[in-house]
Amino acid sequence: MPIQPGGAKDTKGTIHLDKKYKEGLKDLEGFSHIYLIYHFHKADKVSLSVKPFMDNEYRGVFSTRSPLRPNHIGISIVRLIDIKNCVITVEGIDVLDNTPLLDIKPYIENFDSVENSRSGWMTADIDEVAKKRSDSRFK
Repeated sequence: MPIQPGGAKDTKGTIHLDKKYKEGLKDLEGFSHIYLIYHFHKADKVSLSVKPFMDNEYRGVFSTRSPLRPNHIGISIVRLIDIKNCVITVEGIDVLDNTPLLDIKPYIENFDSVENSRSGWMTADIDEVAKKRSDSRFK
């Protein structure tokens, strides 16, 4: 499994929503990307210090994307491909099958793009991220 959407650029997936949420999908098709907010349902422990996939040092969990967070909530930005009824097709998805989805939000460049941002301890380039895959460290 890719560790971030950057490592899953060609990975397509579908989101199946309960029919009661269909009305909430109105107008979403106009966005190129969406945020998926989900529950790391396979994470069964919490650690405030973790060794991230792209580093060899232990880091504070809040400076990482580790699933071992106190609330086990994850977030990904994915490309929106299609919406048919209550099935959303996306690209760049990096979550396990049957991951419980908590919310969907549109990515809005004028709100969400941050110029001159820093990535802290993270030094891996996009090619390294694309090649990295999950292992068993966060079970």
